[in-house]
Amino acid sequence: MRKTVIAAAAAATSLAASIAHAAPLPETSAHQVGFSERGLARLDDFFAREIAAKRVPGAVVAIARDGKLVHYKAYGQLDPVKGTPMPIDAVFALASMTKPMAAVAGLTLMEQGKLPLQVRVAEFYPAFADMKVGVQQADGSLKMEPQAQPIFIHDLYRHTSGLMYGGRPDSSSALARLYPDGTAPAVEGDTQAFIDRITQLPLVHQPGTEFEYGFSIDVLGAVVEKVSGQRLGDYLAANVWKPLGMKDATFHPADAQRARLVRPFPNDPLTRKPQAIKLLDTPTRFDCGGACSFATVGDYLRFGQMLLNGGELDGKRILSPKTVHHMTSNHLGPEIKNNVAAVEPHRGGFGFGLSVAVRTSEGLSSVPGNPGEFTWNGAYGTQFFCDPKERLVVVVGTAAPGELRKYYRENVQDIVYGAMVK
Repeated sequence: MRKTVIAAAAAATSLAASIAHAAPLPETSAHQVGFSERGLARLDDFFAREIAAKRVPGAVVAIARDGKLVHYKAYGQLDPVKGTPMPIDAVFALASMTKPMAAVAGLTLMEQGKLPLQVRVAEFYPAFADMKVGVQQADGSLKMEPQAQPIFIHDLYRHTSGLMYGGRPDSSSALARLYPDGTAPAVEGDTQAFIDRITQLPLVHQPGTEFEYGFSIDVLGAVVEKVSGQRLGDYLAANVWKPLGMKDATFHPADAQRARLVRPFPNDPLTRKPQAIKLLDTPTRFDCGGACSFATVGDYLRFGQMLLNGGELDGKRILSPKTVHHMTSNHLGPEIKNNVAAVEPHRGGFGFGLSVAVRTSEGLSSVPGNPGEFTWNGAYGTQFFCDPKERLVVVVGTAAPGELRKYYRENVQDIVYGAMVK
């Protein structure tokens, strides 16, 4: 009996040491940073219910306040087919949570005087100058009109370029049928092949007039490659990921990382239709800045904390505080149609900055928070949000590529704010 107790204690100590070693930020207790232990335990209860109901295989959740880690837990399974437990260092396909990182890469070049916002995209890839705007006519045909103004780098960051994604449920445009889905170009060809393909399509709006979620940040990543002379992943590794200690951030998981890739249920729990995350088993041929990276929740927590700190973490400065402030301010003026809440149903009261949604109003959103909050999500079930007023960073990883992902985004944010007592 005594040997069993000692063995169990040793295992628990080993686990605690492993978690401590893996902690992405210094740890603290809940009450020290204004959280209720009982309130945070609701996260455990919530994911226990969801996992038991077989609605999600598992999750990893990290919460930091005042730069201190207050909650860092793994739940459920890494691979529901194999039954592999979820490790704290599980590697998630980030989908559109790639975008803020690609944007930071671009902003480092802006700070160097190499990539101002008001430069034309066509200066780097001339074919963008010849793109026409497709205007749907009453008979269903398309009338092609010239651009009233060029596509600027600024338009790429804030999704006002007129580019879109194909196959998104938030767009009713017939033009969507002409566009590929978000990761198809990266699987099919290299950076130049992507540019050649996308510039043959019609723009869906005049540049600078409407927020339309799409390939804008993929194009920005291609511009970063042109300006830096490096692959996007290599530039990010040297200038963001390695300085921040984001050990698993990559566009191309190594064999050792592949064993930690998080996988969804084979069938969507809501529709019962087959589902998959294609990039888990299909390599990409270019580093698409809009959708193609991987990282752990701990890695992304460090990225979010860097932004919340004004561009610096552990003595490593990535951006100026002034640049981060500009990035996380609303860039959709009154002359631009704001469709952010059409893409993300919890984003009422939000505008859009340089690749992140930015809360501009009290109320309106279905989730608690404060003006100044900046956030974005990934289509495979990842989420991050930073609330500067509350000095809060939250990162969530799940493998839920169906509509359920939005349910988890909303509930986690509700539970986190519900656990704050000061």
